[in-house]
Amino acid sequence: MKKYIISSILLSVLLITSCVNDLDVKPKDENVILSGNLGDDPLYMQQALAKVYASFNLAGQGGSGDFGADISASDDNFFTTMRALWNLQEITTDEAICAWGDVGIADLNTQTWSASNPFLTALYQRLSLSITYANDFIIQAGKTDVENKDQYIAEARFLRAMAYYWLMDLFGNPPFTTEADGVGKFYPQQIKRADLFNYIVTELKEIEPDLAEPGTVYPQADKAAAWMLLARTYLNAEVFTGTAKWDSCKIYTTKVIDSNVYDLADDYRQNFSADNDFPRNPEMIFAWAVDGVNAQGYVGTTFLIESSSDAVYIRAEDYHGLTENTNWNGNRSRKDFMNLLVDTIATYGNVAIPADDAEFSQAADGRVYLKQKRAINIPSPSASGDYGIGVYKFTATNHDGTQADNYHPAYASTDFPVFRLADAYLMRAESNHNLGEDGLAATDINVVRERAYGDESGNISASEVTDRFILDERGREFYYEAQRRTDLVRFGQFTNGDYLWQWKGNSYNGAIVDSYRDIFPIPAEETAANPNIDQNDGYN
Repeated sequence: MKKYIISSILLSVLLITSCVNDLDVKPKDENVILSGNLGDDPLYMQQALAKVYASFNLAGQGGSGDFGADISASDDNFFTTMRALWNLQEITTDEAICAWGDVGIADLNTQTWSASNPFLTALYQRLSLSITYANDFIIQAGKTDVENKDQYIAEARFLRAMAYYWLMDLFGNPPFTTEADGVGKFYPQQIKRADLFNYIVTELKEIEPDLAEPGTVYPQADKAAAWMLLARTYLNAEVFTGTAKWDSCKIYTTKVIDSNVYDLADDYRQNFSADNDFPRNPEMIFAWAVDGVNAQGYVGTTFLIESSSDAVYIRAEDYHGLTENTNWNGNRSRKDFMNLLVDTIATYGNVAIPADDAEFSQAADGRVYLKQKRAINIPSPSASGDYGIGVYKFTATNHDGTQADNYHPAYASTDFPVFRLADAYLMRAESNHNLGEDGLAATDINVVRERAYGDESGNISASEVTDRFILDERGREFYYEAQRRTDLVRFGQFTNGDYLWQWKGNSYNGAIVDSYRDIFPIPAEETAANPNIDQNDGYN
């Protein structure tokens, strides 16, 4: 199956080294591909590119001692890209809070982080490493004459653009390198956020002709993935540059929708199940491929499933299909997000939610995968995971409850969604709203809500399209998908604004936070090591 093209070759993937220039050099280990040998076999190119893809989700190439983690840490899985990104995008918001006492977690729960927070450092270093891998791949691949070389190079440039997008979004003004700088020891120059925005947009437009047609190379990046990244970049243009680009966002979301390659999955849950890969799931445009047999690690969706389960309220073996090393009892949601996802007044009236409906089964919205735990209120930021609202949106089983093709009792085979069709509709709706076309916006929103409600009972009219409704709808559709912080920032609700949630600003009832925290600090290790890097305002 195409789902495993990336995953199945990870254990024999390359160790690129830019210091080898002799094209006749042969590696002593046949499983190691030296840079000078990249063009010897078309498979080498695919394996080398797989390394760049894998760097976003896995700790390293060998879970059993082949090469180990790419960046050493006390827990190799803890500080991988997708785990760190998820923490920064989710537990800093109303959608999630983590009970663990590890250094840095409480700071994210309460929006009180500093430049020494280890998750900031981990994500910053990991994304920078992915850029280095992509730069080196582009250099070495450009020296070969392998079939589909231009497509592979375009994919590496896409992955580099995606890494830069997250650096731009979360850190503002990161160091900047491309293949023109080579790979070696030097101090990269810092790039301004608006300049990086222009670079990403230009890069994605340049590579579009060389990428595969939509839906033909999943889980690798294709034209539709580039359109979605362009749309998301334009969606946040005003945050990144000070100038909105709603027309441009609309153009690229329309290209995805009008490609007629993708459809919304009939069942919302399939997007978060083991059979969520395209084309089995027609909604998935781009995702990080996960495989319980060939790409193991407590990362990605395995991390989400295990960290959200517990031994009493959301047992992984009951809800998720995993039976080994389960029930970590860390992540859960806050009551404020429950009130957003479940209209408790409309559903239950003015009476308390009945104890026998802990899973909110009376909610009409089919996107509700929540369960009440011991108590809805969380008494302290690091209180037991038994407090709050449990989330069981992701599962290691297929959406019909059967086992995954590559089933493993400890590791999920559920891909982590990066871009899916519902996002194209809701980004276009937001663009139309800001362009004064609320009728068109309502039409796109209703496409998504009809899937959620199963009929037109949840449809809205043009007059109901407001900024707050769009923000809330994005929360209902994309919770736990590592988008929430970015959305809250765009709508002015992440730090200040009128939307408070429990423990925002380290206050039980929520408090306004200084707006400089709309972006994270450059990690202290970076500013100490690189004289070219200035710290973001407010963190000095």
